[in-house]
Amino acid sequence: MSDFGVYVHVPFCAERCGYCAFVTYVGADELHETYVQAVIAELERARELGRLSPASSVFFGGGTPSRLEPDLLASILQAIPRREAAEVTVEVNPEDASAERLGALVDAGVTRFSVGIQSTAPRVLAALGRRHRGGPPDEIAAAISASGAATWSADIIIGASSEHDEDLLATLDDLLGLNSPPPHLSCYLLSVERGTALSRDPARHPDDDVQARRYELLDEQLEARGYRWYELSNWARPGQECRHNQLYWSQGDYLGLGPAAHSHASGRRSWNVASLTTYLERIAQGEDPTQGVEILSEAERALEALSLSLRCSSGVPAESLDADELAGFVECVGDRLVLTRRGRLMANAVATGLRIGQG
Repeated sequence: MSDFGVYVHVPFCAERCGYCAFVTYVGADELHETYVQAVIAELERARELGRLSPASSVFFGGGTPSRLEPDLLASILQAIPRREAAEVTVEVNPEDASAERLGALVDAGVTRFSVGIQSTAPRVLAALGRRHRGGPPDEIAAAISASGAATWSADIIIGASSEHDEDLLATLDDLLGLNSPPPHLSCYLLSVERGTALSRDPARHPDDDVQARRYELLDEQLEARGYRWYELSNWARPGQECRHNQLYWSQGDYLGLGPAAHSHASGRRSWNVASLTTYLERIAQGEDPTQGVEILSEAERALEALSLSLRCSSGVPAESLDADELAGFVECVGDRLVLTRRGRLMANAVATGLRIGQG
């Protein structure tokens, strides 16, 4: 049986970060219970339409999933059919990471936490507009350990205007020096998204050259400490890769629930309305919350598969790229071409040379 994923979007936040372009709402906590019931109703509709299979992975993203009370999040999880040993991830903000709250989520079936550390340097967090103010993440790690979760990941953002190389190195030392360090890290280059507070403040825009240097510094540090990159922005110790995200990168099938959530089924992509109000209204009226659908041709799927695989350490078949033209950007590993560290920084440019071959 092929893997199947379920993504649940939780669009609530206590504050909006200046760089965030996701569909999120501040000051809408009174809608939590209504929203949870709507998600369960959408799930049941998908079941009736034959679009729901037992999940090998479930991912609660946002927004801030930990903004929901554990019993509400648990009610969604209980409605999702899951396979034995399914991976269940919940994104958590540090300020929500109490042992009691995390333990309740583990009791409900959560196996993995993804914690939005971003940085342990207060000045970096202030520039990013984050609520928490940094410092060593000892209490967070202790709460996760006490919760009984099988594993966890830490998110880092690189490129805030106030960040220096030493801040990144200190953040890595703080995380990897823990008694139980995160077996997985997701490390993203800060991007400027249209409509965000960051986009309206050019003085705080990240510098491409600085970000490239920090990416290389990060990769060197993680590699030296036993982590390996398996996707452009993700590193893990062996066997600790995020199974849900690997499903996306391998063109697997998944169901997205909530406003702006995307779904995929054998080349059929669909996405929900982005407005929370419209989403709730459609669900309440028994209507489909889908906003749009796209059907990919076989050729489009094949090219997309190569593009996704290029982003990963698995690479692409050797005939998919001209290795001579891309010397220094790709390296041959067996019969496949894999991005070098330098190539990862130019992944989008390298991808323009992809061609559908025999492999």
